[in-house]
Formats: sequence, C-alpha cells, structure tokens
Amino acid sequence: MYDLMIIGSGPAGYVAAERAGHNGLSVLIFEKKSLGGVCLNEGCIPTKTMLYSAKTYENALHGDKYGVYGENIRFDYGKIVARKNKIVRKLVAGVDSKMKLNHVTVVKGEAMIQGKNAGRFEVACNGETYSGTNLLICTGSEAFVPPIPGLAEAGDIILTNREILDMKEQPASLVIIGGGVIGMEFASLYNSLGTKVTIVEMLPEILGNNDVEISVMLREIYAKKGIEFNLLAKVVKIEGHKVIFEKDGQTEIVEGEKILVSVGRRPVTSGFGLEKLNVELFKGGIKTDEKMRTNVPNVFAAGDVTGFSLLAHTAYREAEVVINNLTNREDRMRYDAIPGVVYTNPEVAGVGETEESAKQKGIGFKVAKLPMTYAGRFMAENEGGNGLCKVLIGDKYGEIIGVHMLGNPASEIIYGASMAIEQEMTLTELQEVVFPHPTVSEIFRETIFSF
Repeated sequence: MYDLMIIGSGPAGYVAAERAGHNGLSVLIFEKKSLGGVCLNEGCIPTKTMLYSAKTYENALHGDKYGVYGENIRFDYGKIVARKNKIVRKLVAGVDSKMKLNHVTVVKGEAMIQGKNAGRFEVACNGETYSGTNLLICTGSEAFVPPIPGLAEAGDIILTNREILDMKEQPASLVIIGGGVIGMEFASLYNSLGTKVTIVEMLPEILGNNDVEISVMLREIYAKKGIEFNLLAKVVKIEGHKVIFEKDGQTEIVEGEKILVSVGRRPVTSGFGLEKLNVELFKGGIKTDEKMRTNVPNVFAAGDVTGFSLLAHTAYREAEVVINNLTNREDRMRYDAIPGVVYTNPEVAGVGETEESAKQKGIGFKVAKLPMTYAGRFMAENEGGNGLCKVLIGDKYGEIIGVHMLGNPASEIIYGASMAIEQEMTLTELQEVVFPHPTVSEIFRETIFSF
C-alpha cells in the first residue's frame, strides 16, 4: 500500500510525486501517455521551443537595425520541429530521472478508480489493482472543440494545439479561431515564419482577461506585421478550408490551408472513475478548498483539473500545498499573485489586478505607467520597440496590487512583481529595493517612482 497515489504526471502530478518522495512518502504515479503531461509534451515547452526559433529568425532578418548584416537568411521548418522533439525527449527523460531519484513508482497505463475499501483507495491499471491512503487527482485539461457545423467534416484541415505541433510542413495560411493566449502564441510563431495568419475572435479584444490597454497595443503591433484580426466575430460554420463568421450583422468568410481551433481548455474529470468517489465538481472542474482538499477525505486535486487557474506554475504550487500539508507543514493556496505570460514577440506579462478587474471589484487604486524605453537596457536590446510598464497601487494602504508589461523580456521580470504582491509590499517599501543596472527590470523601479 502507498502513502500517496497520483493520477496524471503533468506539472502538478510529477512535482507532487517528487516532493512527496523526497519527504519520505511512498508514492505511486499513473500516466497513460508520457511523463510531463500536456505542458511538457503538447503545450508549454514545445511551443516555446518553436517560438524561440521563430524569434531568432525574425531577429536575424532585422539584424540591420543593430548594424549586423547577413545574406540568404532562411529557416528549416523540419529542423525547428526536430529540435522541439529533441528537447521534449530530454525533459521527459529528466522527469523520469526525478521519479527514480525520489523512489517514485511509475505505472504507465490508464488508471481507473475502483473506490474505497477498508479505508484505502483502490485504483486499477493494466489488470492490476493498487491501493493507497491518499489520492491526488492531476488529470489536467484538454482542448475544447466547440460544436461548429462543418468542423468534424473538415478532417485534418482542423487542428488543436496537439496536431499543430506535429505538422511536418509549415502551412502557407492559417486561420485561428480564438485570440486568447494560445491562439496569439501560435499566431506569433507562424507570422514570424511567413505564414499568412488570420484570427477570428468572438470577444471585443484579444487575450481575454489581460490588461486591455496592453492587449490593444500587442494587437496593433501584430496588425502591422500582417496578421488580420476579426474581433466580435462569431464563427457559424466551416466549409472545408473556409471559416464563415458573423460580424456587425454581416456574414464574412476567411480561408486557410489549416484551421486552428483555440477557444480554451476544459478540465478532464471523466474516464478514470472519479464518479466512484462522489467528488464534488464546480464549474466543470474538481472543487477544492485552500489546501487543495476535495469534499472526500484524503482525496486531493491539483492543476488544470480544478478548472481554476490553468497554468503550469499554478499547478506546481498547488501540488506543493498538497504535499506540505501531508507532511505536517501548514500551507494554503493563494491566487492573488499568479503571474501570466504571453510568449509572443514582444512578450506580455502581468500579475495581480488589471485596471478593469480592480474597477469591477470596487477596489480604489492609482496607476502609473511608462514606456519600456525608460530602461536603458531595453533601449539597447529592442531597437524600434516601445512597450509599456503599468503599476497599480491600492488607495487604502498604498500596496502594489497589479503590474503589467509589454516588451522583451517581460517573462523574466514579472516574478519580482509577483513577490511584491505576495508580500503585500507598499510603494514606499518597494522604492527602497535596489535593482541591478543596467537591466530591463529597472523599468519596474522607474515606474513606481513616477507616482
């Protein structure tokens, strides 16, 4: 019998297994596909690997801005994909190594919960039944494919995040249904490589709940790069390569060699016997408390399956909360300082409240913002770029409540803002922090001194 059984080896599952094993618990983890889950195999890592190749190519094309010139600059799409596959294989092997190092038993196959017997949870896999004292559900999420007429009949013209990463050849044209984070990252990738990209988005702006001002700025940058945006556009039908949508009371059509459906993801809560435990669901995901406990004693959930914050780094932290509490370290999950990043070129990163969310919640705030060009290092490395850094502080205590950035490398800076929000730092306290010079991160300091 195991102290902990985990179903799913994505970011939540393998981090929980590693931490639990390191703390002396006997751990069993089930995985029906590859260790690392969607993030490592079909999401975060492969997309960022390909995006870096595209960014490198784009930078080479425009090297003249930095006094660097080249001839016959080109790319090999097959090699870009091969490099992506190589990196994924290495990282999957790394997760496997971590499991062995921490004495975690890995069972490959489809797990099926059998129920609870004599105080023990029983899970069947590959014809064998395993038992454990605690059960952690980390089954993740899957791409949501809406019931659009004609979509099923379009066959391999239709792609999700899984199929688009396995393409052997670059499409000449791509229509993306959905202008959220995933849609914009693939738009950035293929636009950089020369594919004609068209986005059809039902909402009034791209990037959903991100800071609207920054979303608009990013859209305008990509419109200049050649991406066609159709906002407030509802897709009503697909006919082969054609996407038919309604906009402003008119019916319009766009065509693409491939069509990427990127309208969000949904938690995976079926197909593994969850119903045997009568676990409570909420808004499509497994309902948990601040310790990631479900309504069933000794059953926990972490990662995308909760449907709350579908981000790998959220999953890591939720997994750590589970293991900390199982190993007698009091801990709880807090969601006020979860950073979000869009790995376009330029990058978008934000944490905490946006102007829109603060107003909606009735939070009084002040806002300061500066172009990223106020940081000398940004100027040195982003010729012709402008960008933006925006900081929100609460009226009541003067604490940092939100930070949002557009510009490279925002993804590598935003954690500092996350720490400030997590620690409830005030504007005065943050102004006393020393930032290294010259770094792009100094834009954060410059902005807080502009209040």
